This record gives sequence, C-alpha cells and structure tokens, in this order.
Amino acid sequence: MSLFGMPFVDTGADTALHIVALVVMVATVTAVGVGFWKIHELPINKAHKEDHHQIGLITALTWIGFVWHWVWVLAVFVAFVDGEKALRKLRDIWHEKSELIDQQAINEQQSAKEVSNNA
Repeated sequence: MSLFGMPFVDTGADTALHIVALVVMVATVTAVGVGFWKIHELPINKAHKEDHHQIGLITALTWIGFVWHWVWVLAVFVAFVDGEKALRKLRDIWHEKSELIDQQAINEQQSAKEVSNNA
C-alpha cells in the first residue's frame, strides 16, 4: 500500500464496510424519523391520556402542524393546558381582586367614620 493509496480498495473489507455504512445510515434515518414522529404525536397522546374534551381539535392541529409548525405549538398548548382549570383560576383571581377592593372601601369608610366621631 502506498502513501497516497485508498485503504481497503479491492478487498473483501471494502464491501463489508459499505454494508456496515448502509446499515448505520438506514438505522440513523429510521431512528430520527421515529423520534420525530413520537415528538410530533405528543399532543395527541397527552390528550388521549388525560381524556381531553378537545381531542378532535388537538388531532387536527397536530396534523396541520406538519405544514405550519406554529400550529403544532398551539396543539401542544391546548393539550397541556387545562382550559377549564385556567378559566376557573382567572375567575377566582378576578373576583378576589374585586373583593379586596370592596374590603378596602369598607375599611376606608369605617376609618373615616372613626375620624369624624373623634373630631
């Protein structure tokens, strides 16, 4: 073998290395495809596991997400966020603030009466 020659040329090892390279390449492409599919189907699997009310919407958004990727992000958001729980939390926060404002107004009126009674 010369300094500038190709290794494994005209040997049986050449064919074996090509077969190994082909197997590794096919396995890598398959693994990447399966991994991509599992990640892409994540919203649908989560919706089925949680028995989500919007399974049809999540499925449609996931399939549309193949073309427009931002729609897939929307599907993930819908699947992982419980809308009813979030709305209840917002409603409670809204009512809590109004109750605090009402309580502060009552406290101010009482303190104003005390000041006027003391004067």
